[in-house]
Amino acid sequence: MRAAFFSDVHARGTADASILDFLRDIGAGLDQLFVVGDLFDFWFSRDGVVYPGFQPIIDCLTAMQRRGVRIHLFEGNHDFFLADYFTRCHQIEVYTAEAQIRLGGRTVYIAHGDLVDESDRGYRLLRKVLRSAAFYGLQKRLPLAMLWGLARKSSDASKEYLAKPQEGLAAKMEEFALAKFSVGADAVILGHCHLPLYKTHEMAGRTRHFALLGDWLFHRSYLMLDGDRFDLRFWDAGSGGSRRGLVAGGPRG
Repeated sequence: MRAAFFSDVHARGTADASILDFLRDIGAGLDQLFVVGDLFDFWFSRDGVVYPGFQPIIDCLTAMQRRGVRIHLFEGNHDFFLADYFTRCHQIEVYTAEAQIRLGGRTVYIAHGDLVDESDRGYRLLRKVLRSAAFYGLQKRLPLAMLWGLARKSSDASKEYLAKPQEGLAAKMEEFALAKFSVGADAVILGHCHLPLYKTHEMAGRTRHFALLGDWLFHRSYLMLDGDRFDLRFWDAGSGGSRRGLVAGGPRG
């Protein structure tokens, strides 16, 4: 069984050619693809109409699906209400929060990760409002062109924030993963942090796996599961392929 995981592309308009090349290349021999939130930097759709700049990415995903790759699409803090389009139009599985999935004989916990920091009450309240039935109804009544324009302005304003180091959040995510390991998870895979990281922990006589997926904005990082082996990798657009990354204890593979 071969699966790939990535997150935080934050597509804003015309797709980065590297993400399209990655999706076309990674699909060969892949069984499952997990997109773990914030594929898009904003998302509003209606009656099958999507922001035109996102269509090339969508076309790559649906082409993979037609070739037999099972696609799992997680909502992030920038892209939600995804099921309206992806499930209704393309029968792609959408997860609004977390999921615990059996993969390669392991119990794997997967989430975007924006709810890990329980101390950020302001964000948690905002998240609740933006995903509420009231906001859903409001955005359905506004013209799509207006929503896209407002979203692009907000997206441009967020670029500086996305570039900030997230070491503190990474530490909180590792604590979160340890708690999940204690209740049975064999692996915890999270996005949102924008720092690529892979570590193992020995607990109760078993090796547990913790991965932060990084992002596509700065790192072009992704995680591969090939059989029973996890590898954190980085897409090297210049060579048209990938290179393996560093994990706990040094190079792997």
